[in-house]
Amino acid sequence: MKKINVPLALGILVFNLNACGTAPVSPERALREIELSGLTMGKIQYKALYIDTQNRNFQKEVDQLLADFNREMSTYIPESTISTFNKLETEQLELGESQHFIRNINLAKLIYTKTEGWFNPAVMPLVNYWGFGYTERKPVERVDSNRVDSLVKLADFSQISLEGSVIYKKQKGAQLDFSAIAKGDAVDELSRFLEQKGIENYMVEIGGEVRARGKTDQNRWWYIGVNTPDTNASTSDFEYVIELKNRAMATSGNYRNFYTLDDKRYGHTINPKTGYPEPSDLLSATVIAKDCATADAYATAFMAMGRDKAYTIAKNNPDIEALFIFLNDENEFEKIYTDKLKDVLKE
Repeated sequence: MKKINVPLALGILVFNLNACGTAPVSPERALREIELSGLTMGKIQYKALYIDTQNRNFQKEVDQLLADFNREMSTYIPESTISTFNKLETEQLELGESQHFIRNINLAKLIYTKTEGWFNPAVMPLVNYWGFGYTERKPVERVDSNRVDSLVKLADFSQISLEGSVIYKKQKGAQLDFSAIAKGDAVDELSRFLEQKGIENYMVEIGGEVRARGKTDQNRWWYIGVNTPDTNASTSDFEYVIELKNRAMATSGNYRNFYTLDDKRYGHTINPKTGYPEPSDLLSATVIAKDCATADAYATAFMAMGRDKAYTIAKNNPDIEALFIFLNDENEFEKIYTDKLKDVLKE
């Protein structure tokens, strides 16, 4: 276990590695990074670091963008677009200008197909049943297998469709949960905003999901630490460091958000096939992709399907790279990763 004592957001650590040497700083890079930070999606921290020759501060614009995003995507806001859909008793809902919601459901449909249903935003009823959703958070005192089976049938993403700006719900009681893709998509939105402003060097992070372009003010690539997947580890403990070169990265794991009942540990990753929290030796899955929403979704799907299947899908997908941390037979941390990741993985 490695440790560095600097502030960070849950899931990642952003820092410069002295061991990599000191890169020369060109005159045009003799600028300090501008840092924006705050809370979004409830109590989730966000951070944006960027270099701007005009020294502009976009704090107000970023906060407004995130507020608009939450008004569509947050299940904790009763009047949000997704909450309106989840409470819908009729068959359809006109989404109007809900661009964030429409973009997320279109990408979710694509990844749902590519992961053979392992990424499934329709698991919201199951997430609530197990005490990890927007309803009262409490452990299930007695598991009702018949209830779980009925919720699995309800969590059928193929029964929810989007045609233009109209979304259709074919099963009464069906609900959506975009928590496994929305943070990543919000990172992408902030990144697109910065790029539209002419920013070429930046790092955006929300709750551990991150996207980086260009280099730091020290003319280095961005280095992102992967947390140690252990309940006893602090958020400043990390196992590996990834050199992020114009890519996005997301990590999913069950080692922090879980509860224990009758000596069984129930994590927040729900297996959409069985309806139960997924027991697995896989502690965390880190995915690198072109955009953060895709990385976010795949990381969650990989936790649900388990190490072997996840590794097979990852190595056969040219659009992503993945790192899996698991416990071996000696109860020690071990890793497995796709081929191209070795070029950016620092230990």
